[in-house]
Amino acid sequence: MKRVLHILELYRRIYEEFLAVPVSKGRKSEVEKFAGGLYTTSVEAFIPNTGRGIQAATSNCLGQNFAKMFEIFFEDENDPAQKKKEKNKRSLVWQNSWAYTTRSIGVMVMTHGDDKGLVLPPRVAPIQVMVIPDPLEDADMTAIKEVCETIVYTLSQAGIRADLDARENYTPEWKHSHWEMKGVPLRIEIDVKDLANKQVRVVRRDNGAKVDIPSTDLVEHVQVLLDRIQDSLFETAKQKRDACIEVVYTWDEFTAAVNDKKLILAPWCDEEEVEKDVRARTEGDLGSAKTLCAPFDQPDLVEGTVCFASGKPAKTWSFWGRSY
Repeated sequence: MKRVLHILELYRRIYEEFLAVPVSKGRKSEVEKFAGGLYTTSVEAFIPNTGRGIQAATSNCLGQNFAKMFEIFFEDENDPAQKKKEKNKRSLVWQNSWAYTTRSIGVMVMTHGDDKGLVLPPRVAPIQVMVIPDPLEDADMTAIKEVCETIVYTLSQAGIRADLDARENYTPEWKHSHWEMKGVPLRIEIDVKDLANKQVRVVRRDNGAKVDIPSTDLVEHVQVLLDRIQDSLFETAKQKRDACIEVVYTWDEFTAAVNDKKLILAPWCDEEEVEKDVRARTEGDLGSAKTLCAPFDQPDLVEGTVCFASGKPAKTWSFWGRSY
């Protein structure tokens, strides 16, 4: 059971610390848990642009159910019978299973992407910095290209994933758009004026901010900017997600929030039949609302609080919504 939560925390870290996607850790309902398992925990994400939740990853405690089915035993040295050196004393194994899949890429794309294309968090971007020469007419391209190559080498030596787009059959403007679409976190532009001033222009993909940086301090400034982009992407995504959370107490409030594409937090009696009834009553062209998870970080459940759907005494707070 400790390992279940340990793996779940690793999944949370991958999403939040690397993909910059905020998630909620919690326990799935009996209807939504891994079939045949004892219980399921998950990290749940939410896509504000579509108003849908998504199960980002799960960590399951299977208990001994599958061990009984497939007769999976082990010699239990901690069993009292073993200490008496009795032979053939066996116990059923306990099992866990975990799942983290390529859906994480889709969650990241939907969380950060915009009308220009991808927006990649620096920690997972294959290319963190793209260097683009920006020549003016009659400019000395040889000198500019040499500086660009030096910059790429210097950044690469510092552990920054940098590359140079020196293709001559595309305009600088085309290249800017191309690498914006691919989500590269930082773009460095260099023209003859920058060359003369011993500086470069750095452009952020996440917010389009531009800043001129002295060439001598480039590595330090780039590292700081990459860290800021990573933090900014997470904080922006968290603010958008949190703005979609709506606390409800009644059925009317719940249905209004579902139609408004919210991430709903509601008191619930934790009964399977009630959950199935909610799904049936909210069925529509966009699908049904269902439980996402009961978050581990539970708000206070005031005595006397009733379930939003059944009116029975509430046992837990649970996230609800339409999902992928």
